[in-house]
Amino acid sequence: MALSKLKYNSLNVTPAASKAVGFDSGADDLSASLSGGSMVFIKKLTASSSATLSFVDGASSVVLDDTYKEYLFTFNNIHPQTSEENFTFNGSVDSGSNYNVTKTTTAIQTYLSEAHGDAELAYSTARDLAQSTADQILGYSIGNDNDQGCSGYLHLFNPSSTTFVKHFTATLNVCHHQPATMSWHYAGYFNTTSAIDAVQFKMSSGNVDTGDICLYGIS
Repeated sequence: MALSKLKYNSLNVTPAASKAVGFDSGADDLSASLSGGSMVFIKKLTASSSATLSFVDGASSVVLDDTYKEYLFTFNNIHPQTSEENFTFNGSVDSGSNYNVTKTTTAIQTYLSEAHGDAELAYSTARDLAQSTADQILGYSIGNDNDQGCSGYLHLFNPSSTTFVKHFTATLNVCHHQPATMSWHYAGYFNTTSAIDAVQFKMSSGNVDTGDICLYGIS
């Protein structure tokens, strides 16, 4: 009697994904359906010696309303015009007439010099805010050499809500002026039940020399 070999790599043991929700208890195989959201590009702003970069709902094709429950801002090679400046942001409840929404935030930093002489992991009490309308620092003491700057992202959750505060989280990596790498992690909320309908980014002093910021809606 001849023996037949079974090739293990030819077996498909992945369950079929054919049911909309959950499992069919009457079926012999475990069938499920997986579905998820998507990231929808909304607007890109490119800096060119720009004093501010602002995203205002309803202006210049910007969407920042109840179309999405979550929005994502990405920062690509944000380069300051002058050295040792901070990259900051703030929100508005009046379509950009004022950027002064009250915020409470936390700030954690990691640090490593290029010479590997200094390293740090710490909570930064100097970078957090407690019921303050001031701009929130996202990237601290950024160098302005040609190979320096910062990159990262900011998540803003349900900005159009008129019931709850508006939570946000942010992570950025900074090429510090010394030079060194600094990773900044922020979390906080706009302490208002008014809708946040505009967000503005700028340097603490001087202009944003180059770089771009993209806005996405998460469905």
